[in-house]
Parts: sequence; structure tokens; C-alpha cells
Amino acid sequence: MTTVGVGTVTVLRQPVVQPDRSVYGYAVQVRVTGTDGRPLPDELAEQHADAEYAALDLSGLAADRLVLLRGTVGVLAGTTSIWGDPERLMLEITPTLARHPEIDALVALAQQRGSRLALADYDGSAPQDRLLDRVALVKIDLARYDDQLALLVDRAHHAGAAVIAERADTTERIARGIDLGADLLQGPMFQRDQTPVRRAFNAGELQCLELLRILSADQVDQNAVVTTVAADPELSMRVLHLVNSSAFGLRTEVDSVRQAVVLVGPRQLHALAIASLIDARPNTVAALWTVLTRAMTCRTLAGDDAGYTVGLLSAVAAQQAIELTDLVERTGISDQLSAALLRHEGHHGHVLAAVLAHEENDSDAVAATGLEPWDVAHAYLAAVPQALATATSLAFGGN
Repeated sequence: MTTVGVGTVTVLRQPVVQPDRSVYGYAVQVRVTGTDGRPLPDELAEQHADAEYAALDLSGLAADRLVLLRGTVGVLAGTTSIWGDPERLMLEITPTLARHPEIDALVALAQQRGSRLALADYDGSAPQDRLLDRVALVKIDLARYDDQLALLVDRAHHAGAAVIAERADTTERIARGIDLGADLLQGPMFQRDQTPVRRAFNAGELQCLELLRILSADQVDQNAVVTTVAADPELSMRVLHLVNSSAFGLRTEVDSVRQAVVLVGPRQLHALAIASLIDARPNTVAALWTVLTRAMTCRTLAGDDAGYTVGLLSAVAAQQAIELTDLVERTGISDQLSAALLRHEGHHGHVLAAVLAHEENDSDAVAATGLEPWDVAHAYLAAVPQALATATSLAFGGN
């Protein structure tokens, strides 16, 4: 993510999920705007996009999942180097690229290198239809072409391509995409895919929430932290595994919960509590990864650990479909942080609102919070690989 002489380059990333909400891959694209905030001419925008793609570590943005990368002439031709596993890369052909006079040659070059292809923003145009039998995926925008959606899906399926329903950002659009027979869905799914409910918490959840409550106090009671962790076998196992992992690099193994709690520290204990709350395992790394990415981004933008707490609780409430009011009550956070979570008030509330807007690729909504979209996008991109490393450690620690 960089600023350039002509404007701003921003990297955007969204999950692509199966109908059961399991993560299939991540769609990554570069958005290039001029100093006036408007998109640049295609050729100039592609030059900056190619430079950004060459610097991106795609494995850090998608782990072991597929990356759907918005293509450029350089990417299709192979003249733009991409850092990542080519077997987990699919190149998207935009409508503009589909009309390129050399598109047949570019597609042939990409396929000769073994690249898989997708059509982005499919609208049934003649240039796109010419490529239907050469792509594995077709992306259709649920917010557009409402009266043609069924036809577009059928046409893609008839050609043998799977369909991604884009802009699946409301309950109604998710249902619409599934009803149309879309094979995959793209959008800010994790905060949208379930309706929060008031419900009873089981004993394990209550223990995790109690730990969060203790850690949220202005003065953390270390004895209470140790007692709470030690009373829960899952938490004890996770904290001991983490402190004895290679990340800490200790020369001798720690087998005391009290010593482990001191070494791990409050921030990692927050993450451990969340990992236990969502029962993070190797096959659920994506869920924990998403939660921690929001928390780390909020901390960076807010400039303090209170930002981390706000981002963490917001994300876990969405992930677990818990009413925010229930989570606020159980964790006993301050009135200031409650206002940030529930009503997006104050500095931390504006930060949270900005991060939520960024997750939906809504730069205008980010700017409306008073934060710079570039700053938010930069913080988010930096948090993604850090959160992945932590989520992987915590999830495998629960094995």
C-alpha cells in the first residue's frame, strides 16, 4: 500500500466462501485513485497495480487458500512478477481486459504457464462470452443486473464455470445468491452471516468471558487471571502451549500456569481467551485470523490496547452471533468502550467504524469517520500476516 505522485494505491482483500461459510479463498485487488479520489486511466492504473503486486506476499494475505487476483496485462503476460504459490493463484479478467485487442494471446500465455482464470464482473457481454469456455470461475455482482442474474448464472454454468456471487453483504443478498445457484459467495461475510441472538452461555464460554472481564480492568488482578486460567483446562493448555512454542524461544520448558501467564502477557491472553471462545482448531484458523486482524488494526489506528479490545470484542460478537449488549455486560468494559462498541462513539468508536467500512471496501464510509482511507487500509494490510501467525499458533495449540 503506497502513495504515488498521482494519487493513492490501496490493496483490498475480501473472503470468498462456500455456502456453508467455510473459506474457499481471498479476492485481492489494487485500487488506484488520483489526487481527486477518482480512478486513474487504465494504463496508468495498471502500472501502479503491477508495482504493488510485485511487492505483495500473497501467501501472507491468504495462507493456504486460493488467491483470486485482479489481473492486468502484465500479470496475464507474465511480465509482472508475483510473490506467492502459483498453484494457489487464479487471475481475474476484468471487462476492460476482456476487450483488450490482444486478449486471446494474453490468455494463451497465462494458460501456458498453468494459470487458472476467472471472469470478473460478468455481465454477459460479447467479449466476456468469448472467454467463457476458458475460465474456471465467473464473478457476478448481486447488486447489479437483478433481472439478468439467473440468466448470467445459467450461462456460466452451461459453459462449465463455477459462479461467485459478489457483494454478498446482506442477509437478503446471501439468500439471493444461494437461490440462484451460486457456488461461492464474496463479501465481508463473517460480520454479516449470522443474526446476533440473546442466548445462554455454557461453562467454557463463561470462563473465557470472565477472563476477558478481568483483563479489561484498569488495574489487572494477576492472581485472578491465574486462577481463571487454571480453572479451565482448555485455557491452561493453550497458554502453556503458546509459552513453550518456538515463538517464545525459551531454553527450558514452562509447566507452571502462573509463570506462563506472566510470560504471555495481557494482549496474548486476550487472544487465547477468544481462541477458546470460538473453539479455534486447525480447520478454523480463518475465523480466528479474521477476529485478530480486526483487533490488531484497531489497536494500530487507535494507538492503544483499548483499540485492540474494541476490535476484538466487535469481531468475536459477529463471529459467534452474540448480541453486543450481552458481550459488553459480561466483559464489564468501561462506559467509554461500551459507547465505542455499541454506538461507534468517541475516538475508539470512529476507529472501529472505519475498520468495518474498510472490510466492506467502502472508502467513502471510511472517510466519513474522519480517518484517512489510506491509513486504515495500510494498517489492515499490515495486520493480516501478523494475525495469521498468531491465529495459526493459537489454533494448533488447541490440538
